[in-house]
Amino acid sequence: MVERVWRSDRRRTAIGRVALSVPARQALADRQLTPERTVLDYGCGRGDDVQALERLECRVAGWDPYYRSDTRLEVSDVVLLTYVLNVIEDPAERRQTLLRAWELTSTLLVVSARLTWEKSKVRGEEFGDGLLTSRQTFQHLFAAGELRRYVEEVTGARVVVAAPGVVYAFRDDSARLGYLVHRVVPDAEWLASQDTASAISALVDFVERRGRPPRIEEMPRKVAELLAHLKPAELRRLVRDGADAGRVEAGGRQSTLNTLLYLAVELFNGRGPFGSLPVGLQQDVRTFFTSYREACRRADRLLLKLRDDQYVRSAMNGSAAGKVTPTALYVHRRALERIPTVLRLYEHCASVAAGRPGHWTVVKLKHDGRAVSWLDYPDFDRDPHPRIESSYMVDLHTLEASHLSYTQSSNRPLLHRKHEFLTADDPDAARYRRLTEAEVRAGLYQSPHLIGTEKGWEAQLVRCGRQLRGHRLVRRTDHP
Repeated sequence: MVERVWRSDRRRTAIGRVALSVPARQALADRQLTPERTVLDYGCGRGDDVQALERLECRVAGWDPYYRSDTRLEVSDVVLLTYVLNVIEDPAERRQTLLRAWELTSTLLVVSARLTWEKSKVRGEEFGDGLLTSRQTFQHLFAAGELRRYVEEVTGARVVVAAPGVVYAFRDDSARLGYLVHRVVPDAEWLASQDTASAISALVDFVERRGRPPRIEEMPRKVAELLAHLKPAELRRLVRDGADAGRVEAGGRQSTLNTLLYLAVELFNGRGPFGSLPVGLQQDVRTFFTSYREACRRADRLLLKLRDDQYVRSAMNGSAAGKVTPTALYVHRRALERIPTVLRLYEHCASVAAGRPGHWTVVKLKHDGRAVSWLDYPDFDRDPHPRIESSYMVDLHTLEASHLSYTQSSNRPLLHRKHEFLTADDPDAARYRRLTEAEVRAGLYQSPHLIGTEKGWEAQLVRCGRQLRGHRLVRRTDHP
């Protein structure tokens, strides 16, 4: 047996960037990179992320064995390990690098790696558990589930998938739970406050949205300061007089459902004690449930219902948003919060397991089995029949993910009846519905099996002597 000699030059994998890398951008969007936290970019390459984060007023340092080896390594709140593991050819060194990054982490380790669906972009010969390229660089491409399992096994931490190829390992469980709350129940922005009157308006708005008054810890500092001179009884009276009772009741129902959704997702990823919940969720439990135990029992029942095919199909058929087909429910992203809670849980479980992609327009929830696909139609609002660009699918039985790109396809699938993916009260739904009705009258839907792709649809337009001008159907000028 001939021993192969390694001759790689890892410096060549350090690309220059004009913008933040995808993992750093994701962590920033998830509010994990803040001015209050120290950040270490471990294996920073040329340091472009470091410079970009400095411009955003983050306290960031970068270390790299080739470009910044003189940086003093210190424990930091957040450590970024960005596209480092995939370029290390020695499995033992790869593991040690991950462990060293974890040792330097006090709150959150962000790990990213290139995924197997990028194999077409990497040319090389097999070497070890990866590829040796013609530039003498190495690439180990991770499966989405493999990266999650690998980080969990090496660090011993509970890992959350933030996006495909980006995972978060939290040192502090309360930080993990706080992140999940933001992900499942995003905070609504407080109204701006300049004086007592506007601060009261902001408080009333919160009460209408959440169905309860906030605790002092939930208030922005400015609002709390502007209201500090008011006695509690007076403040309660002002809120009672200013808030719409119907909106408060609706807000309470929504907060109840959101709490159940969060607790169900939390069980899927590891549920903690009541005291570990963020303050806002603790208050929701106290307000809308008799106890934390009762809230957890109801959330557990909701998670069990997700296993019931008949219940899931019934929820899909009764959904206020989305298009039901013989195999799945399709919902536009801006209508996602209007589907039944069990279906929102379905989508959230998949996103926590394998991460939502950065770009998607429509989510597909399968009836039978459990699989979620995020489909990207970048021209959904501009194109009357948008073409698909990519699909990212997660199988909830195996927790494996797959990606399919249509950018090189000459006959892409496209959408019809766009209004059905939205809610009836969506601002664009009526315009999309009028187009559908015109297409039906013109006979374009007589052969549904022929119109699902670009070429098939164009052939039917020609057959019926029609063409599209924006979202209007008109007669073809070249048709006899």
